[in-house]
Parts: sequence; C-alpha cells; structure tokens
Amino acid sequence: MGKKYNFDYVVIGSGPAGTTAALTLARKAKNKVAIVEDHAFGGNNLNSRDVPYLVSLGFSHTFSKLTNYPEINAQEMHFNFPSVVMHQNQTIQALGGGSTDVFDTAGIISMFGHAHFIDAHTLAVGHEQITSEHFIIATGAKLNTGDIVGLDNVPCLTPETAIKLRKLPKYALVVGGGSTGCEIASYFAELGTSVFMAEASERILPKEDPEASNAVMDYSTTKLGIKIATETKVVAVERDAVSKKVIISSNGREKSVRIDCIILATGSKPVLDIGLENAEVKYSENGIQVNKMFQTSTKNIYAIGDALGGDSSTERAVYQGKTLALNLLDKARVYPDYRGFVRVTSTNPEVAAIGKTEAELKKEGIKFRKAVVYIKDLPISKIDRFSDGLVKMIIGGNRRILGATIVAPNASLMASEISLAVRHNMTIDQLRETPHIANSFAAVIGEISDSL
Repeated sequence: MGKKYNFDYVVIGSGPAGTTAALTLARKAKNKVAIVEDHAFGGNNLNSRDVPYLVSLGFSHTFSKLTNYPEINAQEMHFNFPSVVMHQNQTIQALGGGSTDVFDTAGIISMFGHAHFIDAHTLAVGHEQITSEHFIIATGAKLNTGDIVGLDNVPCLTPETAIKLRKLPKYALVVGGGSTGCEIASYFAELGTSVFMAEASERILPKEDPEASNAVMDYSTTKLGIKIATETKVVAVERDAVSKKVIISSNGREKSVRIDCIILATGSKPVLDIGLENAEVKYSENGIQVNKMFQTSTKNIYAIGDALGGDSSTERAVYQGKTLALNLLDKARVYPDYRGFVRVTSTNPEVAAIGKTEAELKKEGIKFRKAVVYIKDLPISKIDRFSDGLVKMIIGGNRRILGATIVAPNASLMASEISLAVRHNMTIDQLRETPHIANSFAAVIGEISDSL
C-alpha cells in the first residue's frame, strides 16, 4: 500500500457480508482495515431482522403448537407480550448487536456515520474524509414500498418494527405474500391477531414451486384463519379520525378496508445512496454491477451482499464476503458457486427450497422428472399430529438431484442432506442409500427417493 492511503481496505456496511469480509481481511496482520456503519454495528441481520425474527417466530410457533394439543386447556394459557420483545433485545445484546468489540479485537477501525464516495479512493464518513486503496460495498437493502400512495401520511409498520410491538394488535393487514409476508402473518395469527394478507401475484410465495405455495396457503387459511387475497394490490393508504384505511385493487375494481395495523412486507431494494457516481461505479435501481469476482466497474471497488440485488440470504452474504476476501488475500480466482444454498421461509410448517425450481428448469429447457410425497401419508403425521407438508424432488436425466422443496416442521434441518447432494452432484440413488431415521419427518426423504 502506498503511504497516501489511510487504509488498505474499507468495508461499507457491517452486516453478515461486510463483517465476514472485514474479519477475514484483518487476519492478515499487515492489512489496515476499517468498517463503516450508519445504523447499528452488526447490521440488520443481527439487530432488527434474522435474530429478533427467529426469537419471535420460535415463540409464536411453540405457543401455537401447545394451544392445539387437546390435552392442554388453551383458555388457561397466557403470554406476556412485552417479555417476547425483552427476549429479543437480550439475545441481540448477547450476540454483540450494536457493539464494535469483535472488530476492536481483530484490530479493525470502526467508524460510525453515513458513507459517501468523493472519488474512487476517498470516502466521506459524516464530516470526516478517509482514503483507501480498496473499498468493499456491503450496504445491504431496505424496504421497497413500490408505488403505494399515502405512506408519508399514514404510520405503517415494517416486519422489523412489527415484531417490536409490546401490544398485540386486534386486526392487521400484511401487504405482500412473499417469504417475509407469510412469516409475519403467521406470527401474529398464531398469537391471536386477525390477519388479512394482500398479494399482487396469483399465489403466495410466488418464487417457490406451487406445491409449497398451496401447502402454506392451506395451513394459513384453515389452521390459522388468515384471510388471503391473491392478485390483489394495495394502491393507497389513508387515515382519518377513526382508523387507517387501505385502498386495494383486485380484478380491475377498487375497494377500501379499515384496519388498525398495516405491515408492509413488500420486498426490498439495495441501499445505493452512497455517491456511487462520484466513484464511477455502474449500477441500476436493481443493484450494483459486478463481475464474477465481485469487482465493480471501478477496479479497486467491490460489492457483495444485498447491494447486488437479486436473491439474498444471510448464508449467501457470508459466503460472498469470505470468497471475496480470500481472493483478495491470496490473489486467487475462485468464482462463487451457489449450488446447494437453501431458501428458507420460517412459517409453520417451514419451507426450505434447494437448487432449481420447476419453473426455472422449464425456462432453461432442461428435462427433468419429479415426485412428491405428502407428510400426511407417513406415520409421523399421526405421531406428531401434524399432517400439513410435503417433500418434492426434481432429478435430471442423469438421475442427479437438480432441486427440492420441503414443507415441514424443521424443514431447514431436513434440507441439509439435500443441500449436500445438490452441492456435490449426487444422484437420487446415492441419497436412497443414506439411512433415514424411522418415524421422523426426515423419513419422507427416504420415501421420495424410493419413488424416483
């Protein structure tokens, strides 16, 4: 590094992508690394999304399961809603949310403030300017509210703020039926809120295979009482002296619904307001443009995580951060390989999707076979009193596993062996030879292997 730069590497954003990259780069003693954050160190994953989310969803799923046991008198069961939020905060603190300790220990300089490029080697952080030989953009994403009219005048919740409520709403409207919308709807419905969901697509979970959408739809409506309207778009929100009013459009007709709680689960978009033009970094509203090595159009600047747009998850962000850092350290050319990554929707039943979906394979013109086994047909459905769910497997002409969808309690755990199989190009025959525990949800994987 030339003496003219303050740092070797400056990472913008301390979420899973930025933290992983910074810590990996700092392991090489001669590197001087800084990390910049304008909200809370640890990023949304730790402070407002994944961690508190899992605490809340874990509680609601457990409460719902207990209240559905006939041997338990549900009327005698109560919960302290503020204590759920307290548990969230305690867990965030225990994991280091908002703290710079992990960076301090690694010798990384932590800087708090909004980052803005002055040029390709200069960054303003608040009122201070710093220079670096390399920059890594890991700014994450924020809520994408689209073109809903009236949001500036009507207080609405996001999924992150909704789980911080200390009083359970009586009625709630969830705008959006994707992964996040289904999760937050199930959370409130399991605790007793009357929930209405509006989804613009023809089905909820539109990115997943239809079998998963149908299974979650059936459970949500029949077991949780959620009212779901598909092909329905929220066009505006209003507020009067009595309550909030939502204008929805369906089949070309508009109508209004009065509601006391509106939760926006309308997807996300990359955070890009950091002066990218000044650094001549090419981007669009969908994300920053990078090559296979995460390098932007400006050769000393890289981007990872949600700033790229497209599919995102904590696992992918960590993987990208480590892959980039190791390439920079070792001067290697290891390209990212996303085979086997799992998409999880933490509803109950949980949804885990691995590899290609049926729609993706059809679009790519790849021939395949598929099989579906339903949990209701297995002994575990009687043992655990849970019959909603399935496993769908997709294989190619060479009998290699191309993709799978699991809808079941603990689907994310069940997905591990299929993730391994997809990652390493295993065949369905190799999966069939793997022992599966009898009378468990995982046994369904063995059942489906026998059918292909």
